[in-house]
Amino acid sequence: MQIESIRAIPGVSGFYFDDQRAIKAGATEDGFGYAGDPVTDGFEDIRQAGEALLVEVGLSDGTCHRGDCAAVQYSGAGGRDPLFRAATYTPVVEGPVADELVGRDPGEFLANATAIEELSDQRGGDDRLHTAVRYGVSQALLFAAAHARRLTPTTLLADALGVTPATDPVPVFGQSGDERRQNAEKMLLKGVPVLPHGLFNSEAKLGANGEKLVAYLEWLSDRALEFGSTEDDHRFHVDVYGMIGELFGPPYDRPEVTGYFDSLREAAAPFPLQVEGPMDAGGRTAQIEAMTELRNGLGAAAVDVDIVADEWCNTFEDVRAFVDAAAADIVQVKTPDLGGIHRSARAVLECNGTETRAYLGGTCNETAVSARACAHVALATDAAQVLAKPGMGFDEGYMIVTNEMRRTVARQQRASPEVSLDD
Repeated sequence: MQIESIRAIPGVSGFYFDDQRAIKAGATEDGFGYAGDPVTDGFEDIRQAGEALLVEVGLSDGTCHRGDCAAVQYSGAGGRDPLFRAATYTPVVEGPVADELVGRDPGEFLANATAIEELSDQRGGDDRLHTAVRYGVSQALLFAAAHARRLTPTTLLADALGVTPATDPVPVFGQSGDERRQNAEKMLLKGVPVLPHGLFNSEAKLGANGEKLVAYLEWLSDRALEFGSTEDDHRFHVDVYGMIGELFGPPYDRPEVTGYFDSLREAAAPFPLQVEGPMDAGGRTAQIEAMTELRNGLGAAAVDVDIVADEWCNTFEDVRAFVDAAAADIVQVKTPDLGGIHRSARAVLECNGTETRAYLGGTCNETAVSARACAHVALATDAAQVLAKPGMGFDEGYMIVTNEMRRTVARQQRASPEVSLDD
């Protein structure tokens, strides 16, 4: 069996591209969009429709296996690749990428996915392959390899990496979008392990003194208890997009800052709390220093709040640097930003044996295909948590990721002949 063809079709993603810099600078909401001009290169509007590039890998047995190229909602921010335009990369996937892959053995997933990373490096500079391209092509290669070897993608990937996959579904992290109360109640009703994200990406949402986030966590804790939840049922995880840093500024180990985190802890109690992206220091080195300062300060003050790395933690090398510096309790492995999906898997495994946990994340701006692929990465590497995606409606993404993991675990527990789930 061999790879016979590569096709690429422009499509749509599960959400939108947003100019994070413009929003953090105070762009005014205008209905579902934002008023004002974008400030990040490539954006025509502050919010614009998300795009995906749909990749199909055709095999000599007549089957076709899919992967979707997608980029994060906040493209071009925090050191990430620029805004992704599907039409721009269609000829690249059907040209140089196809030239590299056609004729290869589809069962050799790591070799094939690595070849695409090497092709990107060889092209270099502005011609290198956008992370979204490498991401989508590698998904299709994973599903094709699983089919060729009659394995689930989870087992295929775990075997390739020499690890033992999870025997139970990985805890799912639900994201609420701006409907942070209604969607949080949906999550409580469905017993989601990690919730609700919250999308606190502006001063208007956080509060001039951070008081709105405190009030929200108080409401969330009270509501969870009303739903009959116990502290073992949920972890609260809120993303603040660097806004706490905007509010307080450095140094981050001073009592004013640690005291605010303690007020967040108290508001969330009895549920454990993790805060993502507390500041945006403007570069990887500065971000690691700031996160380390905050984490050390919280430890010295005995404030039991975990901090999560996101900004400037984009590539495999970034993840390794944050883990080596013990700069965060949790690192988000933001799957579209790492390129090939095998690189996300290896980034999760970088956390093994350290005091840092791995959150296999991504973005609301992906697709059902990419979300399913990531569910297999989470299982293969036994990540600490995995994002429910795509979209911001919560229910749909939670269904896709949860069901994919449950199907796979059930198949493996039955010990029946394993086949690809790419149907």
